[in-house]
Formats: sequence, C-alpha cells, structure tokens
Amino acid sequence: MHRRTCVAVVVGALTLGLSGVGNATEARPAGGACPAEAEIFATDNTEIVTDPADPRLDTRLTRFGHEVRRIIRAHGARPGASTLLEGVFWSSELQRATYERSREFDVDRVGRDGLRHIAGVVAKQYHQESVLTFRCLPRASPEADAVRIEADGVAPTRLHDALLADAEARERLGGGSTTLDGRLILVAPLDDLALARKFTKDLGVDWNTVRVRYGDEEFVG
Repeated sequence: MHRRTCVAVVVGALTLGLSGVGNATEARPAGGACPAEAEIFATDNTEIVTDPADPRLDTRLTRFGHEVRRIIRAHGARPGASTLLEGVFWSSELQRATYERSREFDVDRVGRDGLRHIAGVVAKQYHQESVLTFRCLPRASPEADAVRIEADGVAPTRLHDALLADAEARERLGGGSTTLDGRLILVAPLDDLALARKFTKDLGVDWNTVRVRYGDEEFVG
C-alpha cells in the first residue's frame, strides 16, 4: 500500500462552489452511520503488477485476511468485516498504471494510537512502505482531515481509463480501489476535494448517490 505522494489507495470528492474547503464540505450528499470506528487498508503484495490479466491479481488474500484479523485482536481491538479490493494506482516512477489486490479491515474498540500501532505492525510484518488507516469522526471534529466516499457502479477498467485520461488526478490523487461487485471506496484529504470531485464525475458517478463520511486518515509505515 503506497503513500499518497507516489500512489494512493483512493481519492475522494465534494462539490466546490468556491475555492475554499469550507464551501466544499457544505455541498455534500448525506452520509450515514459508520459501519466501524476505523478501517485499515493493507496488502501483503510487494511486487509491481502492470498487466490487469496477471494471475497474481486473482488472489483473494484469504490467509492474509485471517492473519491481519488476528493481529487486530491480539492488540486489544475488535476486528469486523473485511472486504477484498481491486486497486488501480499511478506509478510516477514507471509512468504507468499499476494494479494491486488488497483488503479493507473494519476495526472497533480502538483509538488513534492503538490504530496506528496495529497498522505499524501490519506494515512491518508484510514489508509494506505504508498502510492506510481511516478513523470515522463527526464532521465537526477538529481531527477530521479527510473524507471517505462510496459509489456504486465503477469497474476497475473504468477507473484505469479515467486515471490515464487525467494527468492532474493521477499525479495528485494517485488512484483508487473497487470491490469485486463494483463499489468504489475512496479516501482523500479535504484539500483535494475540487479535483477529486471532477475525477469522480469523470468515472460516471452521480454525486447525489455517493455516501460520504468524515474522518482522519494516516499512512503508517
């Protein structure tokens, strides 16, 4: 799981009537209750995959999923559901899109420091540059520096094509992930809302149908 400066797990978007973030956060679809207090996005992959037909992308990361859930439990938190993801990311070094299977893990009964510690253990054990975490927070929380959105009807191939077509988005936002049933899951800093909304629209998403939640994101190495 790469850092946002190289390739990110995801991008997020909200409407910007003006250039300020405050205006963007006002113009958003309704959110809803978070399914978990926090999430961890991680993989055990350490190889670069550039072919979408590569058989390495067929893995369901089943063993990895069980192992990470045990790590979460062993460090005092409660593991919830885990979702298999198909990621498409932009590599500035390779100047091309890369692919990666990963998993999202719901985590409950955990605070900021505990979540960071668990993510650090996962990163170290699976030789990852970083692991992304997202803590769901009230919109007005001073710690809320990111948004998490979901949108239905996005295939990995569409995500790949949209990324290649938008030079600014691929350099600043990095990429995104979808579930196997075509649900986009995006996490992005509030500062990138204008660009991210444009990118989301280019994916063919009706912004009135997206689900938006606020929180704190962190890349833990």
